[in-house]
Amino acid sequence: MTKEQEELLLKQGKMLPVMEHFYTIQGEGFHAGKAAYFIRLGGCDVGCHWCDVKESWNPKLHPLMDATEIAETAAKYCKTIVLTGGEPLMWNLEILTSRLKELGCTIHIETSGAYPMSGHLDWITLSPKKTGLPLEDIYKVASELKMIIFNNNDFKFAQEQQAKTNDNCVLYLQSEWSKRDAMYPKITDFILENPEWRSSIQTHKYLNIP
Repeated sequence: MTKEQEELLLKQGKMLPVMEHFYTIQGEGFHAGKAAYFIRLGGCDVGCHWCDVKESWNPKLHPLMDATEIAETAAKYCKTIVLTGGEPLMWNLEILTSRLKELGCTIHIETSGAYPMSGHLDWITLSPKKTGLPLEDIYKVASELKMIIFNNNDFKFAQEQQAKTNDNCVLYLQSEWSKRDAMYPKITDFILENPEWRSSIQTHKYLNIP
């Protein structure tokens, strides 16, 4: 396959760079504790310095997979599918999500919101980053806002992002993993003063599962 053919298939969404895909339990946010099949797509240029999957950033490091085939594989395990990355909205998700919907799946996505929406999505977890702010349209459809708290300045950023969300969006604060001992006491205090927020914990890391 030539480079030009690969680029065309990527643009069409027929092929996608898949870093990994696996069946596990959702560890964080509104759906924590649910069985889910994760499809982690390679590629991200948002560049968070604390990212725990930096190996996902370069899409060329990950094999191209047929979007229909990965959908059919995922649906055999579970009807709750999580698209994550990297930044999954870098890619055309129309073919992948259309096939998943045909197979009766509910589709969740975890995104920074820095790229235009594509595909058929049932639950949108928006996790804004200062290094690549969300496009304005995604705030209107976000199901949950998950703000990562790395330092004290992130609380102000969280409130700035909250002000843009729709009324039905569920609000979460989640400590960056390496800062959890320092930040969760502050998150607790913040939520007690701002009870519209909830705490999210990466339970999968405590359970030692993917």
